[in-house]
Amino acid sequence: MESPRIKRVLISVTDKTGVVSFAHVLTQEFGAEVISTGGTARALEEAGIAVRRIDDLTGFPEMMDGRVKTLHPRVHGGLLARRDVLAHMEAAAKHGIDMIDMVVVNLYAFEATVARKDVSFEEAIENIDIGGPSMLRSAAKNHQAVAVVTNPSSYEEILGEMRAHDGATTLNTRRRLALEVFRLTSAYDNAIYSWFARQVSDENAFPDECRLFLTKQSDLRYGENPHQRAAFYRRAQDSGAAQGAASGQGTASPQDGTTPAQDGIVSGQGPHPEYQLANAGQIQGKELSYNNYLDLDAAWGAVREFEAPTCVIVKHLTPCGIASNNSLVDAYQRAHEVDPVSAFGGVMAFNRPVPAALVKAIYANGQFVEAVIAPAYEDAALTLFEEKENLRVLKTGGINVFGDSVDYRSVEGGMLVMTTDTVSEDPATFTVPTKREPTPEELESLLFAWRACKSVKSNAIVIAKDNATVGSGAGQPNRVNSARIAVSQAGEKARGAVAASDAFMPFADSLEVLIDAGVTAVIQPGGSIRDEEVIAAADAAGLALVFTGHRHFRH
Repeated sequence: MESPRIKRVLISVTDKTGVVSFAHVLTQEFGAEVISTGGTARALEEAGIAVRRIDDLTGFPEMMDGRVKTLHPRVHGGLLARRDVLAHMEAAAKHGIDMIDMVVVNLYAFEATVARKDVSFEEAIENIDIGGPSMLRSAAKNHQAVAVVTNPSSYEEILGEMRAHDGATTLNTRRRLALEVFRLTSAYDNAIYSWFARQVSDENAFPDECRLFLTKQSDLRYGENPHQRAAFYRRAQDSGAAQGAASGQGTASPQDGTTPAQDGIVSGQGPHPEYQLANAGQIQGKELSYNNYLDLDAAWGAVREFEAPTCVIVKHLTPCGIASNNSLVDAYQRAHEVDPVSAFGGVMAFNRPVPAALVKAIYANGQFVEAVIAPAYEDAALTLFEEKENLRVLKTGGINVFGDSVDYRSVEGGMLVMTTDTVSEDPATFTVPTKREPTPEELESLLFAWRACKSVKSNAIVIAKDNATVGSGAGQPNRVNSARIAVSQAGEKARGAVAASDAFMPFADSLEVLIDAGVTAVIQPGGSIRDEEVIAAADAAGLALVFTGHRHFRH
């Protein structure tokens, strides 16, 4: 069949951006009749646009607080009737059903409503749109004859096509618009299902059905290797509306070394989707690669474990330097000193706004950096970064305290889901099984090492001194080799340092490697059947041992 001219349009929108001018052109330039509902009808009438109210079309008033207004045969018959089927047209004529050639509808803002901390169950329920999705689906099903518009950004394109085709739209356009409808309604239903499931399910249980809705952000040049195809997707339920927090260039210039509460970076109000890596604004640099995303995720996850100003440098998913200090510049310098060779070409994360002095320190070290991620940057820092035009600079706009989320990991034919691991245990619950207690200075370093160790691939051994890592053994099949690598990297800095082990030491051998290197205190979960053997080795060396009772594997 030929594409019909747009003679009758039903408009009912929550987002009224541009709708008045769109309706004005439809009525004045194309002579279309506009049917509308509630608040949309009032907005159009106040702008001087002739509107036929929905209750005039249906013969029924809008009722039940607006729950029932468009669910009527004169609406859905006008949308669903096939113009090329005689019986459909005869039925429409018999029952006084006029054809509707275009539907302009967007939905109640359910996702924004339930994202509010103070939303009630009843308010959320009332923001579940029924009539809107029904009209969209009817129009999309009959896209052979009906154009359906869901996004104000499409208005000008639609009008341009109508001007080019004597007041009609093309079938290709209507098919594309119909596809957008089914994407939209699918995502909308998923948002409702996911929210409702959380209300009626045990909050500590994983649901029987897990639905991930992903929106492609970009194709990537390649995957881990050049022969692999890759793309980056954002989880739709996490995308948030406040992405503007990550989109600007500079910020006010807070003093280096301020605490989260002072500089406003951590809100303390729970997770903010806009602060996530997936929503970070890229201020400059080449496009992010598949491996960049992985390294940035590792660095950003690690740096958020620390309260003090901290720098984390990651290479190939492994932290090669972690340091905390009252000064973010000093934290960077100490993290870089841990392993300058590995830091070259690495990814860096900071949990404070980056000052210009820090960028100068990076340049003074001659360090090549793939990417930097931080909550914010001084304007002067961004100006300095511009000297390295390929350097990827990402701004999140804030920091979510690590944890309180879910991790997804694919395996062949399936998905593993778990709550995010974070160092949340209370040090007051730790025990000291050895004769010697750690000194206050040792305990401070042990707690730092414990947080750092969580972000290192297991089996992990981390040696730390003065709130900086000095040696890390990561990803080894046995713990004693991890200890040897950490000691080798630390060298003389191991003397007087402390160490952390992400899981219990099954034998005394890995502890003995640390003792021989001069480590004076070790923190580990405990719980091995040979704990007494390990404790005895520590006591013989005068080493303080702390048991946390918690393991932090990172596979």
